[in-house]
Amino acid sequence: MKITTLWEIAEQPIHYLKALEAMESYVDDIINNTAPNKIWLLEHFDVYTGGSSSSPEDIIAPKGIEIINTNRGGKFTYHGIGQRIIYPMINLNEFRDIKLYIASLENWIISTLQDFNLDAFKKDGMIGIWVLDSGVEKKIGAIGVRVKKWVAYHGIAININPDIAKFSGIVPCGISNFGVTSLQKLKKDVSFKNFDISLKNNFNKVFN
Repeated sequence: MKITTLWEIAEQPIHYLKALEAMESYVDDIINNTAPNKIWLLEHFDVYTGGSSSSPEDIIAPKGIEIINTNRGGKFTYHGIGQRIIYPMINLNEFRDIKLYIASLENWIISTLQDFNLDAFKKDGMIGIWVLDSGVEKKIGAIGVRVKKWVAYHGIAININPDIAKFSGIVPCGISNFGVTSLQKLKKDVSFKNFDISLKNNFNKVFN
């Protein structure tokens, strides 16, 4: 899979619905062949988002955090400050292989985390990125994708240093038997700038 892209980094957090509107508009431009593939890096203000397979019972105690239902795949997750949101808007018409695309996203993040001496891994039957936290398997990255006319969008959320306690308002990704962790909780002091540099380097390795 060979994919070339342009990159955009938002300097300030963006409300989820505003980002979604911008992303959907850009995807339409890709479909109409008026824009190239793009990877958008940003943060969101506090929000719980539910994907196409989310269930109301996965909302436990939102405590004033906004809840938004979306058209991406997956269940409920939390987005907030301290989390790197990655929105690849990618034309897959040459490949038309969603499983390969998602596997490539997972490999991309695993390779990136290895740059910070974290042995991340995939978990059978569960989309996302996992690590060991004090010997316990916990999720550090969530993936939720939607495809429109073979253009993929939505994407990935990596926990750099968010308030992990806010995940307790939901059953994150429907994984009631597993916890959530972050780079900070694993004692990895990683800046967004350095993480983004690693993301770009590893994207080129995995996809090109």
